[in-house]
Amino acid sequence: MLPTKEEANAMLVKAHEQNPGPWADHCRVAASVAETIAKECDMDSHRAYVSGLLHDIGRYEGVRGLHHVYAGYEAMKDKGYNQIARICLSHSFPSKDIDAYAGGDLDCTPVEMAVIESFISEVIFDDYDKLIQLCDAMSMAEGVCLIELRLFDGVRRYGFNDFTLRKWDAFFELKKYFSELCGKNVYDLFYDEIRDVCFR
Repeated sequence: MLPTKEEANAMLVKAHEQNPGPWADHCRVAASVAETIAKECDMDSHRAYVSGLLHDIGRYEGVRGLHHVYAGYEAMKDKGYNQIARICLSHSFPSKDIDAYAGGDLDCTPVEMAVIESFISEVIFDDYDKLIQLCDAMSMAEGVCLIELRLFDGVRRYGFNDFTLRKWDAFFELKKYFSELCGKNVYDLFYDEIRDVCFR
């Protein structure tokens, strides 16, 4: 079960009203990137779009760290959108290391941490998990960017730890995976926007 585009956009608008910030535009960019890549890879472009749009929906609760992952999971599960709930959990862990989380505090309760840790240790990521992980890393509020720019932005804000390079390698493996899947460098799909965002 998936929301329509209109329903997903309405949820994002409401969430942004509760916690204004550039994160909502980041989600809109991620949704557009996911839809474009999905079409090139013969994936469900609607599923890709709404997954990208709602991957950070847990930020409705305010400025939080890892908790936004769990908050989004709970919010989407409560609405019956289990595929989106899964994306809320999976999008931050391309390397499946909870210690590699680069979004600030691990501000979850022990119960919430147990749910997240159990999920990332047991799940086998499908192509939609992987796609949103990639699109998250290619999307800034200003538009589509090189992965390197987004990764350095994260390090500038949150610092570097022993797992950072492993996570970076996972993002570049995702780029390689989807480039092979669609038969071209995924950056070619967004050349003009990447140029404008990264080199303006």
